[in-house]
Amino acid sequence: MSTCDFMCLNGDIVPYGEAKIHAFSAVVKYGLGVFEGLRAYWNAEHQQLYIFRLSEHLERLRYGMKVMRYERIFDAPFLGDCLLRTLRANAIRENAHIRMIAYIDGDDELTVTGPVGLVIGVVKRGPGKFLQSGVRVAVSSWQRIADNALPPRVKSTANYVNNRAAELTARLDGYDGALMLSADGKLSEGTGACVFLVRGGQLITPDGASDILESITRDTVIQAARTVHGLVVQERRVDRTELLAAEEAFLCGSGQEVVPIVAVDRIAVGDGQPGPVTRLIQDHYFRLVGGEIADHPAWRTPVWPGQ
Repeated sequence: MSTCDFMCLNGDIVPYGEAKIHAFSAVVKYGLGVFEGLRAYWNAEHQQLYIFRLSEHLERLRYGMKVMRYERIFDAPFLGDCLLRTLRANAIRENAHIRMIAYIDGDDELTVTGPVGLVIGVVKRGPGKFLQSGVRVAVSSWQRIADNALPPRVKSTANYVNNRAAELTARLDGYDGALMLSADGKLSEGTGACVFLVRGGQLITPDGASDILESITRDTVIQAARTVHGLVVQERRVDRTELLAAEEAFLCGSGQEVVPIVAVDRIAVGDGQPGPVTRLIQDHYFRLVGGEIADHPAWRTPVWPGQ
């Protein structure tokens, strides 16, 4: 994963090394930032780079700014233009991951609401290391943040201290990652992705009341499962032990994409190999995001004009 040559800072394209904020800004002192992680996929046949579900990501960023009481909420056309200019400035013509952060730049007290800044960067990113083999995860002793403590529906930079604690502990214990439970002991999500189980050919995923991020990738998977693959999808509360009864399981998110879970707490999920439903979902997802199939054209925003 390499850094980009240029970033967008408050609407201006600047060299990577000049994208700076003050060390005493509120985002440094208090973690007052909200962000989005987006994916862009290169289609060699079309000679085009597609940003996947751009409008949904921008609206979620704006929602986060509202919930966190920013004094200014950037409009979607401005955000989209900044993102496109960043990709073009870096001449991106391969798969990439984009990070947008809207942050509070003031150096006042904890309740400061502005001024509001924006930074956008991009890194080229190839296939993830666990897409084929799957991951072995632990159920973390760190609970997922509750909705009445911090807003899990918001991609707040501060929220990810919770994710980091679970992920770091799991890796130090020899796992590839972690799953987190809600305060009442129900399955919530991974440390940067939502989780699905397969039982009896049906998909099961924790519902919105399980302190999850309302994931755009999760929505993509649910829509495809129902309309393309004809699968029943249950969005409901999920017990911890139901993980061990699952025939298959997988994680999904913009960053991780669709990753099989092959073991939980060193107990195999199903036969300990990525299962057929997971592979079906995974294969369709990659063909969809890259524009290899024509479904949902509005979900793919082209970067390069006239191509």
